[in-house]
This record gives sequence, structure tokens and C-alpha cells, in this order.
Amino acid sequence: MYLVCGETLFDVFSQDAGARSSELGFKAIAGGSPFNVAVGLRRLAADSALFAGISTDFLGARLRRVLHEEGVSGDYLVSSDAPTTLAMVAVDAQGVPHYSFRGEGCADRVLGLEHLPALDARVRGIHVGSYSLVVTPVADTLLALVRRESERRLISLDPNVRLNVEPRVAVWQQRIEAFAGQAHLIKVSEEDLALLYPDHRAEEVVERWLGQRCQLVFLTRGSDGASVFSRLHGHWSVPAQAVATRDTVGAGDTFQAALLAYLARHGLDSPAALAELPIAHVEAMLDYAVRAAAVTCSRVGPDLPRAHELQAR
Repeated sequence: MYLVCGETLFDVFSQDAGARSSELGFKAIAGGSPFNVAVGLRRLAADSALFAGISTDFLGARLRRVLHEEGVSGDYLVSSDAPTTLAMVAVDAQGVPHYSFRGEGCADRVLGLEHLPALDARVRGIHVGSYSLVVTPVADTLLALVRRESERRLISLDPNVRLNVEPRVAVWQQRIEAFAGQAHLIKVSEEDLALLYPDHRAEEVVERWLGQRCQLVFLTRGSDGASVFSRLHGHWSVPAQAVATRDTVGAGDTFQAALLAYLARHGLDSPAALAELPIAHVEAMLDYAVRAAAVTCSRVGPDLPRAHELQAR
């Protein structure tokens, strides 16, 4: 089982509600990058649980219901009277989402060190990502968790940078480097690296990460496909799968979930296994993740695929 850690929220999409300019409609969909990864893992037949602060308000209750219906364990959820975060989403003509967050003081940000869970043998790996890496106290709590567990459980990281939550790039850099030092697998987008390190080539950053604990870095390049960098096997790239793109909401989360689900399905979800992963498995992981992300891009919103929708390899 993977313990996915981070935010829980509703993505609120604006919709044209009618002819009057004073009217604006909205559609709210349960989400947040870690929330999506946890759901994506279950849809791809891997066990998952979510470690997150979740509100006792009616939106938090609906988030719990979604997790239950998807089969994500709620054993590590921490209830809070703070409200649920809302992410206002506008999708441009290319299907790329733009976010504006209403989350100050909300439930997913208030996890403290006192909430650190005891983990049993069921938990094989821990995934962290997105703005929960930089907002306190949850950021300090998650860093303490991965530092405590990185010697015995697989740690994966997706920076998923959101500068409209924390606009100071230096804060993101400091936090991402701290988490990267504990991670065995990192998935990062080309866009995130450009925001974090505009004066450095992607290969320079990846080489630094691979010089620490990390064994594999996956770099997503949108319509240009994806690359993998392996400490054992070097690096290579593959093209994106041709698809009629509706939007790209949730595509990165799907890619991440597919990587982890592949490792779980083949019994490779441990630091030791990742350190000796044959090149054939690395190639298959990348292929599986690219195909999974393409399915999500063919749909509206973060509609992550199920295992039966992806051809077995």
C-alpha cells in the first residue's frame, strides 16, 4: 500500500451560466494532486491510503465519500474544523489549467507533528507532492515523515509547483531540495523545473538529484512526451501518445499514479528493488505512465483511467 500525503480540496471550474454577464456558473470536482494520485492508484489496482487534514464541513464529508467509493483507505485522515480548500480553475484554449487557490488556514494545511502516524508493514511506500511541501505546518510534518521512513520505505516526490500558493521561488527551492534528498523516485514536469531553476538545464538538476538517494527521475514534457533518467541505465525519451486532448487536468497525477502502480503490481515497490531495477522494467514503467496520462488528456477534468482501460504490457 502507498501512503499518499498532501492536500485535499475541490477544483472549482467556471462555466458559462447564461447570456447575462452578471451570471457565472461553477462545477466543483474533488481533487488536489495527492488526492488524485491516491484515487489513481486504486483505479490502477494498487492499494492506497491518504494522509491529509480533512474538514468536518460538508465539502470535507463529500471528499471522504469520494475516497470511500474509490476504495482509498481513510485510516490516516485527520479531521479538522477548519474549512476545505477551494482551487478556482480556468482552462485555456490549449486545455491547460490555471489555478487560483482559496486555502489560507484550511484543513489540509494544519497537519502538525503531533499528527505523524505510526506505519505498519502494509505501507510499502510514501508519496508527497504539491503545495503541501511548502505551506506550514503540513510541510514540516511531511518532511519529518519522509526523513523518518526513507531508509525502509519507497519515497516518491512530485514538486507540482504552485506559485500562486507560495510565490517565493526560493522557498520552493529549499523545500524541494530537502524532500528530493529523501526521495528514491522523482517525477517532475518541464514547466516545474523552468519555474524552480530558470538558469539551469534540466539535466543539471536531475544529475544533482541522482547523486543523492534518488534512483529514477521522470521528466514530463507535455505534448513532447517524457524522459527518464536512471542512475543505472542512463536516460532516454519517448514521444507522447497521440490523442485528441480535451484538457490536461490531472494528467501529471495520472502519470505519477501509473509509475507507482506499476511498481506495486510487479512487487518492486521498495528502495532495494528500485536500486536494481532492470532496464526493461524502467522502459515499461515509462510506457505505462505515458499511455495512462494520454487517457486522462482525452477527457474533461481529472478523470483518471482504470486498469482495464490500459492494454497490458
